[in-house]
Amino acid sequence: MALIAPSLLSANFLQLETECKMLNDSQADWFHLDVMDGRFVPNISFGIPVIEHIRKATSKVCDVHLMILEPERYAEAFARAGADHLTVHIEACTHLHRNIQQIRALGMKAGVAVNPHTPVALLEDIIGDIDLVCLMSVNPGFGGQSFIPRTLEKIRALRQMIDDNGLNVQIEIDGGVTLANAKEIIDAGADVLVAGNTVFKSDNPVRMIDALKNIR
Repeated sequence: MALIAPSLLSANFLQLETECKMLNDSQADWFHLDVMDGRFVPNISFGIPVIEHIRKATSKVCDVHLMILEPERYAEAFARAGADHLTVHIEACTHLHRNIQQIRALGMKAGVAVNPHTPVALLEDIIGDIDLVCLMSVNPGFGGQSFIPRTLEKIRALRQMIDDNGLNVQIEIDGGVTLANAKEIIDAGADVLVAGNTVFKSDNPVRMIDALKNIR
C-alpha cells in the first residue's frame, strides 16, 4: 500500500488551518511541502514561516521538498521549522554528499529529487546514503501538469537499483498523479504518491485520499 502525500501547494491558503485539519482527519500519511525560490524553478511558493505554522497544525510527517539553489544555506532553518524530511535537487547541489550529511546531522531524513531530464543512474554513488528519492514526473515549478509517461521506466530502474543493493530507500513520485495512473505508478515500484490538484481540487478531498490510499 503506497503512502499518500498531498501537496499543500494546491491547498486554499485562505483556509490553510481548515485544509490541515482535513488532512489530519484523512488517510493522508505525509504533508508534502514544496518550497520554490524563483531561481531554480520559475515560480515562488512559500517558505519557513508557513512550514512553522503547518508543523504546529499536524503530527503527521512534514515532507519538505526544496526546489531552491544553495539549499545548504537554509537546511538548519527548515530543521528548526519542523521538517521531518528534507529533499534537495541533485541538479541544485554541487556537493550533494555534503548536503546529505548536513541534513542527517540536523536530525532529518534526507531525500534527493531528480528532474525529468536527469537519469537515475546518477544516483548510484549516493543511493546508500539517503532515505528517499523524489522522482519528478512533471517539470518542477507549477501544479496541475500532466504525468510524463517516461517516468515509469525511471521508477523501474530506480527500484532495481535499490533492491539490488538491499536498501530501504523510498521512491516518491511528484507530479501528475491521478486515480487513472496511480496503480501503474505503484506497480512500477513507487512507495509514495504526491498528489496536489488531484486531492485539493476534487469535490471531496478526503474521499479522493481514501481512493488513492486503497489502490491495489
